[in-house]
Amino acid sequence: MTIVKGVEARGTHHCETTALGVLLRHEGLDLSEPMLFGLGSGLSFVYWDGRGMAFPFLGGRVKPFELTRNLAARLGLTLTVRETSSPRKAWENAAAPVDAGRPVGLQLDCHHLDYFRSKVHFGGHVVAMYGYDEHDVHLVDTGQQGGAVRTSRASLAAARAERGPMTARNRSFTIGLPAHPLSWQDRIIPAVRACAEAFLAAPIANLGHRGIEKAGRQVPGWLLRAGDPQRDLPQAALLMEHGGTGGALFRVLYRDFLAECTRLIDDDGLRTGHRLYAEAAVLWTEVSALIAKAGESGDAGCLEQAGVILHDLSRIEKDAMQVLRRL
Repeated sequence: MTIVKGVEARGTHHCETTALGVLLRHEGLDLSEPMLFGLGSGLSFVYWDGRGMAFPFLGGRVKPFELTRNLAARLGLTLTVRETSSPRKAWENAAAPVDAGRPVGLQLDCHHLDYFRSKVHFGGHVVAMYGYDEHDVHLVDTGQQGGAVRTSRASLAAARAERGPMTARNRSFTIGLPAHPLSWQDRIIPAVRACAEAFLAAPIANLGHRGIEKAGRQVPGWLLRAGDPQRDLPQAALLMEHGGTGGALFRVLYRDFLAECTRLIDDDGLRTGHRLYAEAAVLWTEVSALIAKAGESGDAGCLEQAGVILHDLSRIEKDAMQVLRRL
């Protein structure tokens, strides 16, 4: 058996920040999960209802692996990414860092993992691998999935090789700190501004605050849109609150990031942004509860209420990001 020593599996919420935390702590940089999420400019919004989709998708963060690339660029980290279509090479790319005493990040489809509690396809899932033997691999996943977990090498290979939305070709990655690391505290304001700018200047109406406004128009019709409302609406609500989002579609993580920032930087704009995202987090949780209730009861009035709140959320988040963009 090969195991990287000293790996700490913390019970964090979001898969990509969980894996990043493992890799960076091993390199000597220990940051909170909200700080990793914020420094990676991770917050976003997308409303997507494409052709052939069984039900609309609400997303609250940037696309998979963009957070990792943002964080590495902002902190001057060495991000080494490998992809391949060869199963043999894919295993070698994952095992080599572990053999050298370093954990490695893997992007995969969680559907195939033995320990995963909800068997749904999601090709943007990220884990940290820190050990293996001839049968199993040792991974760190979110606290919700068990933290330090094991899955068979065969299941890992299937998860990494899966093709479909948001998947990557057996992607593995390692992170290294520069000889003279940048001050991460000095990168907070640029990270906040970049996130705000992207949110406000989203190129299509499905994204950013305009996407939230669109959701406010579409969600009231979800009972008719759903193939099975009693299944689809509670499932959508569950993903918003518990699908690795940290609660309130990632707004809790961003609220906590801004709270941490206000303790480090004396700035009225940061305090205003934090106050508005604290308000937004409460309202997003209310929206998810109304969506779940509508699915369980068939009461369209719950979705009308959710639509009204989403219109308010579009305004609140736009106001917050306009303040944060001016930092």
